Amino acid sequence: MAERLEDNIDAETSKERFPKQAAFNLGDVVTENVKILSDAEKAKLEEQNKRMVTAFQALKLEQEARKHWDLFYKRNENRFFKDRHWTTREFSELLSGEESAGSDGSSSTPPHSGIPANGESDGSGGGKKLLEIGCGVGNLIFPLIEDGHRDYFIYACDLSPRAVELVQKHNLYDERYMKAFACDITTQQVFETLADGSLDIVTLIFVLSAIHPDKFRSTVANIHRLLKPGGVVLFRDYGLYDMAQLRFKPGHKIAENFYMRQDGTRSYYFAEQEVSELFRQAGFTVLVNSYIHRRTINPKENIDVPRIFVQGKFLKPPSA
Repeated sequence: MAERLEDNIDAETSKERFPKQAAFNLGDVVTENVKILSDAEKAKLEEQNKRMVTAFQALKLEQEARKHWDLFYKRNENRFFKDRHWTTREFSELLSGEESAGSDGSSSTPPHSGIPANGESDGSGGGKKLLEIGCGVGNLIFPLIEDGHRDYFIYACDLSPRAVELVQKHNLYDERYMKAFACDITTQQVFETLADGSLDIVTLIFVLSAIHPDKFRSTVANIHRLLKPGGVVLFRDYGLYDMAQLRFKPGHKIAENFYMRQDGTRSYYFAEQEVSELFRQAGFTVLVNSYIHRRTINPKENIDVPRIFVQGKFLKPPSA
């Protein structure tokens, strides 16, 4: 397995800090500091090391990643993930096209028209273009459309063909202003649909963690290639020592901070500095990147769960 990025951060880089996110919810703690573990939490992590996923099983999980996500969406369809109505609140870039809309904030015509890499008209033209990587069943893109944000063309891709099929069957799916397609973002496959330097915004929200760490660099390099100079990546994913990481039992750990879930899907837990360095090495400028400690509370179900995310924005320099 490739050496972890955090092991390559030199002393000078490790001292550099980036602007922190705003606290978007009451009770949020925004910090660059790693969670301090209790003795009990340290013991849980040590216990995980007693029985690791075998090399054979780890390879099989990688080879069958698409199958496991297809089975996930076969079982759950659109019932598992909640719609992400929070994205425009925490990533204002998703609102950036509103000024070009009509006086009532809406648009009566399809936003743009143009030619993608495959030469077919996709309705996107010279206007702004967004790509959601790991679109699932559309829990980000359809709330955007419901809220009237149709003044940029939306591309949406997912490793799972079944997920893409569910997106295409949604009543709001309309190829005048969106295009969903199956794609392995860790490979060159995405360039069969999208041209170099064609995108303004890429969202990478709870997606990179599902990819093998050996493929983080190729994934981010592909995103850099897809973005226009001045384009931005909007990122959120699981943070180091998140509650979900601490809950894994022996037999689920594949490698450092990388785990197998019961259903065969996988999850990685990121250090904030690791994410910053990953994007810097690919040629991005770090605009903002922080841990966000947040409590997920549902009084009706007596749920009070501490979560840790890494959230950031990364710019492809205008001169790139």
